Amino acid sequence: MTKLTFPFSEEQIRALKVGDEVLISGVVFTGRDAVHKYLHDGGKLPPGVSFKDGIIYHCGPVMMPQADGTYTCNAAGPTTSIREEPYQWQIIRDFGLRGVIGKGGMGAKTQAACKEYGCVYLHAIGGAAQVLAESIKKVRNVYFKDEFGSPEAIWELDVVNFPAVVTIDAHGNSLHEKVLAESQAALAERL
Repeated sequence: MTKLTFPFSEEQIRALKVGDEVLISGVVFTGRDAVHKYLHDGGKLPPGVSFKDGIIYHCGPVMMPQADGTYTCNAAGPTTSIREEPYQWQIIRDFGLRGVIGKGGMGAKTQAACKEYGCVYLHAIGGAAQVLAESIKKVRNVYFKDEFGSPEAIWELDVVNFPAVVTIDAHGNSLHEKVLAESQAALAERL
């Protein structure tokens, strides 16, 4: 396991290869469809918020408000990433992301942006939302909750040893492409 701690340097990210298992600690931001489209269309992050050298997590976490106004996270499973394919390359480029966490992989534009700008796509285990939430030690803040709703908001999280696997690296390699090619070859043999 490779331990990654925020801020994530380009050197750390470019050292990773497809198949590497990582444990992520530090600040991670969530972001789904509404946030990606908003930023793609020219929207700005709130004052003081930066994705530079950070990671965005395709996740709509289940948050429980506490009496003191804070939140605790009960579930934080990945959502399907391909929905962000029209936007993700630009978010990587314009906001200096070093990592994207989700499930199911992403397409050619995101893969090219990872290679060009020094970013990786990290696969988190679907169906393990409560287990993954155990890695979230603190909800630091929430942004755009009123505008986009709780699942689509940007949640700023402190995570410790959040597990993921590199499935698109910063060298142009994609485990998703490899699995698809091998599956198609195996199917062709059987037909």
